Formats: sequence, C-alpha cells, structure tokens
Amino acid sequence: MLRIPLFAGLSLMLASASVYAQSGKIVIAHRGASGYLPEHTLEAKAMAYGMGAHYIEQDLVMTRDDRVIVLHDITLDRTTDVADRFPGRARADGRYYAIDFDLEEIRQLQATEGFRLVNGEREPGFVNRFPLERSDFRVPTFEEEIELIQGLNHSTGRDVGIYPEIKQPEFHRAEGKDISSAVVDVLKNYGYTEKSDKVFLQTFSYPELEIINSEIMPAAGIDIRLIQLLRDTESYPWIFEAEGMRMLAEHADGIGPAHPLVIDPESTPGALHVSALVERAHAAGLDVHPYTFRADPGQLPAYAENFADLLEQHFFTAGVDGLFTDFPDLAVQFLQSR
Repeated sequence: MLRIPLFAGLSLMLASASVYAQSGKIVIAHRGASGYLPEHTLEAKAMAYGMGAHYIEQDLVMTRDDRVIVLHDITLDRTTDVADRFPGRARADGRYYAIDFDLEEIRQLQATEGFRLVNGEREPGFVNRFPLERSDFRVPTFEEEIELIQGLNHSTGRDVGIYPEIKQPEFHRAEGKDISSAVVDVLKNYGYTEKSDKVFLQTFSYPELEIINSEIMPAAGIDIRLIQLLRDTESYPWIFEAEGMRMLAEHADGIGPAHPLVIDPESTPGALHVSALVERAHAAGLDVHPYTFRADPGQLPAYAENFADLLEQHFFTAGVDGLFTDFPDLAVQFLQSR
C-alpha cells in the first residue's frame, strides 16, 4: 500500500528537477508547505521538500541567548501558545517577543497554525488550513532546519536550496543583537559560502543589505546571493527606476517584490497590466522572485481565472524567474504541465 504514494512523491521530485533544468524557473516554498501544515515547522519543510520545491524559505529572528530561530514574526503570540505557558511575560504592548525568551523556553512552546484573537477567542488566519492546536509542532532553530534539508539532499540525491530572511534587523540592532552576522556565521558553518551555492539571503532593509554585502560577508570570507525584498513603492522609490535597479545591483543579486508590484491588481482578465519592474530588474542583471501566491479561497486576484492562470501570468507573461507560494505542489505541477 505504501509503494504508490512513495513512488508518486519520487516522481514529483524528479519531475521538479527536470522542469527546473529545462525552464530555469524556481518554486520557493513560502514558510514551507504552509498551505497544508503550520508555517515554519520542520514538518511543513519536509512536506515542501517532498512536493518538489526548489528552495525552502526560513524567516529568522533571535532569542535572548543569541540563538537564531525560524519564526516569521519577531513576536511569538500569533503562532504559539506562549500566552498560556508564560503569562505575564508580554511587553507593555501586550506582545510576547522572541528576543525576551531563551531557546530553552522557546522549546517548551507548542507551535500552531497562525491565528488572531476575536473577542478573546482564537480564529485561524485561513479557515481551510491545518486545524488550530492539533498534533505536536515546535519552533525550530536555523541549524535544525538546515540539517533537515541537507540531510534530505543526502538521502534523496537532490539539491534543494534554502532561502533565509533576516527579519527586522533594525529592531534586533536596537535590542543589541547583530542578527545578520549571526545568520552569516551559521551559513558559513554549513558550507554556504559562494554565489554558486543553493542559497539566497533576503531582507526588506536596504541599509542592512548594504552592510551585509560590504561589511559582514567580506569579514566572514563568504559571497552569497542577496535579495532585496520590496513590499511597496514608497519605502525605496528610487529602486523602481532603471538607474535605481542598476544601483541596487551593486549590492544585490535579485529582488523579491510583492506580486501586486509585478501585475497591477486592478487588471482584468481581458486587460492585464504588467509593470516595468521585471524588465528593469532583468536589464540590471537581477533575478525577480515575487511573493506570495496562495490558492486559499478569496486569495485569487480578480484578473486570474484560477491558480494555474495566476502562475502562468507571472511565470511566463511577466517573466519572473521564481516565486514564493504556500502551495509548492501546485506550482511544481504547473511547471511540469507547462
């Protein structure tokens, strides 16, 4: 009975590798297979690996005792039971910050699907995803996740990459933590040292990107690919101009824009408005990896007929080089069929 799903999983992984070799397009598992399992758990990362993702993302924050953990928010209360296990440890704003907890305390937490409080009750962010407070999930360290992915690469013969993000570096620096140096040290220890290695390091902070490229990586003796994340046109408007892209290329190897920056969300099925962003980035030698593509109800832009149509419009009409998705299986299957 086990032979059919195992063979199917192996076939998907091999097909994924073949599709990538032919098209050069990559699928990045956003927080793992987060459409199916709680984000950033090792289980979600293993599932994304089995679904054929080419890269798997890690959002990174620091603990009080200087460990790097995989967690999307700098706070713990959206995806763990921290309020139940450590009542009274919130800051004045009512939030529980990871940087106020030692790793030993973090390990006591149960991770769960993301939720919000409504009238004191927990409601899931996405109702069709993994049920809240079920099974047993934990918050992993960066090292644990790298060892999982590298271990799977060894046992399967694949070469799946990692895609870490340094979360809110200015916040960490204000708290006395140099998270970027800590992350670079971990990457170096695990053999990620050159641009040819299967790693992209990303951040929303352009000043931090400059520091990483000009100071931290040279001091560590490594040179890996860097990605400038872009959530809007207001934060760094100069980047969106052709000359700005060329200036960015002095420090970065690519951009990770929110997908509405690639295709205008006001587009319609008969009138798709693709911005100049991809063209200008490519002209400057930069890769383009937009985020985040979700197949959940209500997440599809009006201009796309279905999820496959959305992928087609970005991968091939707009010409992006890769994309972040909570549903890596669907994106891999799309590239395979395409």
